[in-house]
This record gives sequence, C-alpha cells and structure tokens, in this order.
Amino acid sequence: MKLGAAMVAGLALLLSLGTTSVAAADPVPGADAQILATNFQLPFPCNQTWTGNSSNSSAHQSWEIDFNRGSTADADLGDTVVAAAAGTVVISAHQGSTNGYGNLVKIDHGGGWTSYYAHLNSRTVSEGQAVSQGQQIGTVGNTSKPGNNISPHLHYEVRLGTNYPDNIQKAVFNGVTFGYPQQSVTSKNCGNPHTPTEVCGSGYDVIDSATLGSDGAVYLLYNSSNGNNCVTTLKYKNVGTATATTAYLEVAGSTRKTDSGNFAYYAGPVIASASGKCVKWGGKAGASTYDSPLEHCD
Repeated sequence: MKLGAAMVAGLALLLSLGTTSVAAADPVPGADAQILATNFQLPFPCNQTWTGNSSNSSAHQSWEIDFNRGSTADADLGDTVVAAAAGTVVISAHQGSTNGYGNLVKIDHGGGWTSYYAHLNSRTVSEGQAVSQGQQIGTVGNTSKPGNNISPHLHYEVRLGTNYPDNIQKAVFNGVTFGYPQQSVTSKNCGNPHTPTEVCGSGYDVIDSATLGSDGAVYLLYNSSNGNNCVTTLKYKNVGTATATTAYLEVAGSTRKTDSGNFAYYAGPVIASASGKCVKWGGKAGASTYDSPLEHCD
C-alpha cells in the first residue's frame, strides 16, 4: 500500500476567498447552528491568555478579531495556533498576491460554519484533513501580500454561510460571546491531548481521515518502513470520560480487526500488515460512524 493523497491589525483585504454572494444559499441559523456556535474555543492552547481587538484595523469588515499577547511587536511570532472547533480543512495555502491573508487555514465545521486563521507563519495541516478541536494548525506570523508590512498576530474570524461580509459572525469562546471591541480571554481549548501519530507510534504517517460529525475523527496511517497500517478514532466530545468508541481495519482477504469499548480518549491502535493490499477502515464515536470503501490498494 502506498501513501495516498489524503490528506489580524492586518492590512488584509479580507476578500471572500471563493465565496459567492447568493443569499438564498445561506443556511438559516437555527437551533443546531446556535449549538455549534457555542462549541468554539479560543484558537490557542489551554490556559493561555490572549488579547483580541476588532477595531484596530481599518481592513476589518465586521466581527473579525486580531489576537496578540506579547509585550513587544514580535513577541508572538511562532506561537502555536490551534483549531477553535473540530472540522475539515478546506484551505491551507499562502494567498500570495490575491489578498492580505498570507498563510491561511480555513476549517469547515459543518452546518455552514467556517473559521479563518490568517497571517500564519507556518501551516501544519493540509487541505482535506480532518482536525480535532485544540489540534495545532499553524503558528502566529505576519505573512500577507507583497508590500503589506504587518507585525505578527493572528487574524481570526467565524462565518456562517456565503454572503460576505454579512456572514461574518460574532466570535463565541467557551459559550460566551467575545467582549467587542477588545477583551483578554483565557483559553479553555483543552480537548483531546492525543494525536493519531502518538497513538500509532513512531514511523506512522496519516494518509487519510474522516470526521465523525462533531463527536470525533477516525484516522488511517501507514508505516512505510514495515508496510503496516494503523487505524485510530480520536474523540472530540466527552474527552476524558469513558464512552463508546470504535476503530477497525480490514485488510483484503483477512479478518477485520476491531478495537471497541468505552474509552476516555481514543480507540485503537488497530494495526495490520497491508503492503500491496487494499483495506477497509473506519470507526465510531458518539452517534457517528464512518465506513470506508475498499481502497488504498497499491
């Protein structure tokens, strides 16, 4: 089996980045949307305190926030940025001359909700990758378009739907709306401390993943040195409390291997030799299940 392709003070112009202003396509923020909104956490590691400001950039259109915590202009350069909520990465790219976002990560959280993380110094996730709340997605930086000289900070925003800029929403962290225009907030983004590579062990790389709604994500990994695959399911909800979680791996021609039970953080690792063979893989967390087709055959 081969490795598959799975995987701001800013002067940002804050273009819509591929969105289309078709109001009829925008979801109505009903009960489910409001519940999702309260699931967002500060996009920084647990217990860090950051000061956000929505009014110090003339480029801001609505409820965007620029975050800093250091006492000097460059103090925050390289600090860790994490996902505010679980979802799937739909953009991980440097925007070049297109706009002022620079290195941008955009995460789709479902239900029309997306979050934006701009001016990053580095990006640690790829387009199509499933990410858990609190998972590192990049580092604080000052990247922008040529000619924009900005100091390091994180430009953060949340959108609902596609009618830019009306779709920019007030940020909510740990169930509390940000105190616009400026507030210092301590992160409660203290989710699953484990990663797929940590669970499976040294030599394994994530080659595919699938979200399990807002309950978790299941990951397929491969170790090129020994031809083994590994599957693990990481929880997003009820982290630290034993709840039903499953991970499985089925190599073509062999019996399915499953790890299922009440686990606090993850199911797995489920490991099997699959060099040159197709596999089926999947898992379950909460009420959500993923079952792959027979794939990754070479």
